[in-house]
Amino acid sequence: MAQFTYSRLSHLLRISVNKHSVLRTGTEIKPGPACCVQFARCHRSVDSKMLQERQKQQMAKGLPKQKPITGVKQVIVVASGKGGVGKSTTAVNLALGLMANDPLKSVGLLDADVYGPSIPKLMNLKGNPELSDNNLMIPLTNYGVPCMSMGFLVDEVAPIVWRGLMVMSALEKLLRQVHWGSLDYLVVDMPPGTGDVQLSISQNIPVSGAVIVSTPQDIALLDARRGAEMFKKVNVPVLGLVQNMSVFQCPKCNHQTHIFGSDGARQLADTLGVNFLGDIPLHLNIREMSDRGTPVVVSSPDSPEAEAYRKVASAVVQRLEEVNT
Repeated sequence: MAQFTYSRLSHLLRISVNKHSVLRTGTEIKPGPACCVQFARCHRSVDSKMLQERQKQQMAKGLPKQKPITGVKQVIVVASGKGGVGKSTTAVNLALGLMANDPLKSVGLLDADVYGPSIPKLMNLKGNPELSDNNLMIPLTNYGVPCMSMGFLVDEVAPIVWRGLMVMSALEKLLRQVHWGSLDYLVVDMPPGTGDVQLSISQNIPVSGAVIVSTPQDIALLDARRGAEMFKKVNVPVLGLVQNMSVFQCPKCNHQTHIFGSDGARQLADTLGVNFLGDIPLHLNIREMSDRGTPVVVSSPDSPEAEAYRKVASAVVQRLEEVNT
């Protein structure tokens, strides 16, 4: 069975980018902003509300139509406005928590962070994905979770030096050219911020809901709010906020210290009118198990830390049921 490598992907992406640039020089440019300006000049007497509605319709025509991922019932994106808040660790343990709560459910994990993929390390996976008979990449699997990541196609320390169009093309292949099989949930580990990747995923596939991860620290909450507001603007339901690194408990004296502040994410959830999904403590066990590629939900299932992730997973499922009814 053939393998899908970085060099092969790069070749395909350059072809697709060149095709995209050729298409952009054609008739697709015509219905752009200039056309809207001409329309406005020719119809100054038209009521402004009618004009705005017309412009919205024109913009909607240019947006890509959402197409479900074959075999995937629900897509859950795990996002944060800022890097370094534990988003990837939360995404991995959320996926495993969903399976732990209901072993009959099948869960997949997609690493959408093209520049900084973390899933291979967190899930202890290495190697190039093989290709199926119909040329789809077969996800690498560990702990019963099929995973796909850009990290499977590049060396562990190799930088990915690509411009936006190639990144978007790579993301499209990670979404569409993977044989996921039948999944109840696909958990997507998003890159930090509110850029092209977030917009592309939100517009191209039906997303069941977004989970926003933040620490209680004010500077992290500012960006978490931007992330939540972005998903609202693109009509993706915000399932709620997860407060990561909420409290540190000394392993010797059990004294609790709120290193990054107290209840900041809970208060932000109230302000935004969204659900608070739960607290995840700042615990050495979570960090050590993550670095070893043995997430705490599977390596220490009876620990309070694993229980915290399972509670978040339960809250996510409950919110999905509310959104779908």
